Amino acid sequence: MTSFDAKLKTWSGRSEKSCYDDDLTIGQIIFEKLATDPDRICQISHTENTTLTRSQLLHNAIKVASYLQAQGFHEETDIVGLLALNSTHVAALAYGCMFNGTPIFCIDPCTCENTTKSLFGLTKPRVIFCDEESCNVAQRVATLCGAEVFIIYGAVVGVKHIHEILQGSLPINYRPASFSRGIDRILAICKTSGSTGLPKAATVTNSRKIFEIHRNLSSNDVQYTPLTITCLVGFRYLICGGIYGALQIIDRMSSFEGARFLDLCEQYRITWALLYTPQMSPIVNSPAISVKKLQSLRQLLFVGACAQVLVLQKLQSHLPKGAVLQLLYGMTELGSSVANNNSVQLRPSSVGELYANIRMRVVDDKGNLLGLNSTGELYCHTGDTWRGYFNDPTSSAQLQDSKGWIHTGDLGYFDDNNQLYIVGRKKEMLRYNGFMYYPQEIEQVILQMTEVAEVCVFGIWLETTEDAAAAIVCAQPNSKLTSAQVVDFVREHIRVEYKQLNAGVLIVDRIPRAQNGKVQRTEAKKIFLKEMCKNESDSEFKDTFMSSGLTAGLTPQG
Repeated sequence: MTSFDAKLKTWSGRSEKSCYDDDLTIGQIIFEKLATDPDRICQISHTENTTLTRSQLLHNAIKVASYLQAQGFHEETDIVGLLALNSTHVAALAYGCMFNGTPIFCIDPCTCENTTKSLFGLTKPRVIFCDEESCNVAQRVATLCGAEVFIIYGAVVGVKHIHEILQGSLPINYRPASFSRGIDRILAICKTSGSTGLPKAATVTNSRKIFEIHRNLSSNDVQYTPLTITCLVGFRYLICGGIYGALQIIDRMSSFEGARFLDLCEQYRITWALLYTPQMSPIVNSPAISVKKLQSLRQLLFVGACAQVLVLQKLQSHLPKGAVLQLLYGMTELGSSVANNNSVQLRPSSVGELYANIRMRVVDDKGNLLGLNSTGELYCHTGDTWRGYFNDPTSSAQLQDSKGWIHTGDLGYFDDNNQLYIVGRKKEMLRYNGFMYYPQEIEQVILQMTEVAEVCVFGIWLETTEDAAAAIVCAQPNSKLTSAQVVDFVREHIRVEYKQLNAGVLIVDRIPRAQNGKVQRTEAKKIFLKEMCKNESDSEFKDTFMSSGLTAGLTPQG
């Protein structure tokens, strides 16, 4: 339940105490859980056909921790790098790092090499674990930062393998490292989405909020997510499985497939799943969808954005009675989700209520605190210590003020029921003929079209009018949707001229997204502009893109 203090103009989640001592690390908590019921199966890799019991996973993690200890990994600056997808031994590596108090930094192998070099160059991992496919990149990066390379999935001749660590002897009476206020120690480093700029290396502490928001999980649950620990939500999934003892299912999909997800749900009787919002459409559009396939699912969480009402309705109709669809809202720098909406069909455009111990304010451009139904930048206070961006105090100080408030950069408001709504990013605010607007306002209208699967709206800078709205749209399978139909639909549903798609629409096969599911507007604009240059002679291009003198926007300045 979210409450509003009208005097302080501050919204707060309920007050709640953790049941864990502040000196404990998450590694210590997971260690104790894995030590109980040692023969219970805790992980199944569908792709690799492997099964691990709690004792097997615990022993593997202890061996990783012992290796790190022997190699002198004692400080928070002694980083372990990971350039890999999900596989059997990723959990042991991550838990082993947690046992030793060693931060782990995982970067998705699909990340461009220059970004990987930049982030690992900043954090300087002493050892990098990688998949066979990403070994060449890992070796080039390792040369720059003096790191050793280990293969964690597959095999490469002449390169060490994690099996060399796991085949070592098990130390007697091993105990995880302990620290004063372990809650504040750096647990991991996560790459930010880079949705409005270059990705940063954000630290994540041992905050209890990472897992305590999912207290309804238990050892009776079967978990699944296609997300990797390259993003905070994927990392949180791994932590929750370890702490609450749920069975975790692993599958190395190169790209998400709705039919395969449905098969996994049926085969393993998955009860708890975590997806990106765009991954819900392939599920509901799959010919294989049925009540039978999803009969075990009791909770499906999704992150990245609000979902279309039609998608929610279709999915809910195939879920068992009482099953919950839940949208989570947060950002990497906050260390966890800070709000959730478990009534998405009633309020599909809201991100819901604040989690326990979260405080939030709405602030205008002059620093004034705003009240109900007023849009401004969201400031958030988690009550925890944030250790900042790794080795980047300037950017850290720009994000968090001296009183501990994180300036999220998100624009939003709370309604009369204290429900939170996100309307855009502060950096994404656009101006057309002197009038301000937000891309999300137009996106919400376009998503009302049944033929539309996904959309991204952005501004194309024109000398005469400034930011003219443009969109790339991904249509539903087998749809004959045209750019002109989208332009006309917006004109029918929005009256004001400055919110029209004055720069046109491009129909595409996919919307560019970061690894955490967030839309990359800069990349979307590049796709749009590139296609503009190719299609200047096309008649539809002239009709939809050139009517506003759009050639002035081929070199965007805003």
